Amino acid sequence: MQQEHFTFSSKNYTGYFNVDFSYVEKLVSKDQSVIITDKNLAGHYSHKFLTWRTIIIEPGEKNKQQATADHIIRELIKLKADRDTIIIAIGGGVITDIAAYVASVYMRGIKFALVPTTILAMVDACIGGKNGIDVGIYKNLVGTIRHPEFLLYDYGFLKSLPQSEWINGFAEIIKHACIKDKMLFEWLESQSLDSLQSSVHITDELIRRNVDIKYNVVINDEFEKGERRLLNFGHTLGHAVENLYKLSHGHAVAIGMVAACTISEEVNKFPAADKLRIVSLLKKYNLPVQLKFDKEKIWEVLLMDKKKSGSKINFVLLNSIGDAIVQPISVKQLEELFAVCL
Repeated sequence: MQQEHFTFSSKNYTGYFNVDFSYVEKLVSKDQSVIITDKNLAGHYSHKFLTWRTIIIEPGEKNKQQATADHIIRELIKLKADRDTIIIAIGGGVITDIAAYVASVYMRGIKFALVPTTILAMVDACIGGKNGIDVGIYKNLVGTIRHPEFLLYDYGFLKSLPQSEWINGFAEIIKHACIKDKMLFEWLESQSLDSLQSSVHITDELIRRNVDIKYNVVINDEFEKGERRLLNFGHTLGHAVENLYKLSHGHAVAIGMVAACTISEEVNKFPAADKLRIVSLLKKYNLPVQLKFDKEKIWEVLLMDKKKSGSKINFVLLNSIGDAIVQPISVKQLEELFAVCL
């Protein structure tokens, strides 16, 4: 087991890496804990949760809505959860997002801890304190920024992770490399999905490297006034197509990254050769690089994006691989770019 300490403005906590889930019993009291997970995980790992109070919800992004949050809250009331209760979220990004959101609002805030079980959740969703729900097709429109009591990484959960979910998570890994770590990008070019799955040691190294990238960005801009916006690379178009076309998050972000590269070429003189390398890397990890979509519908969704401020949208562009910037682009100019470039 390895430990890493995270320090934010309102919370210090520890991440426990490469440790069995049973270690949670050393950190919390079962009597004061409630697990929130989904049906898939509950089915695979019922032996792990057998003696815990557990709330089980339906899996999938379509269930990351207020109706599900209300259901969880009603179940917490039935369990007589109070201000001393701690929620333990076990799952991918949907579970960690909605469980932490519920914890943030139930009784005006109770404690929670995160046990991510997918690559995407391990490298991205559970780091940085963002919690929330979708509102219809609008991604993460309602939420909070609030940090857990601890993170626990049990790589045993990855044994049941479908290959499609490994691929889904690699979109965020490639995103981190594009915006902050050219050496990671080159390492990914030299590897393959199989090689990075080949041992717990290699998987742990990859996950911790990405956790460090995200943590170091967030710690400098916890409430997303500047540098943290870089983490939205590929997410402007990505979020717009994700729910509208029922895509997985990673697939949507991959398509969004290619679009952002195209706009970077037009606006920021981003080298065409670098764009080709990014497209090639996405394909190498079995991620899509294009999608036929209704531009008018996408534009309507995009105008509700949280990155829009007045008549401008804060768009993440690349100068080169590993070097990103946030550039306000007028809504009018962006609409023109969408029409010409996409």
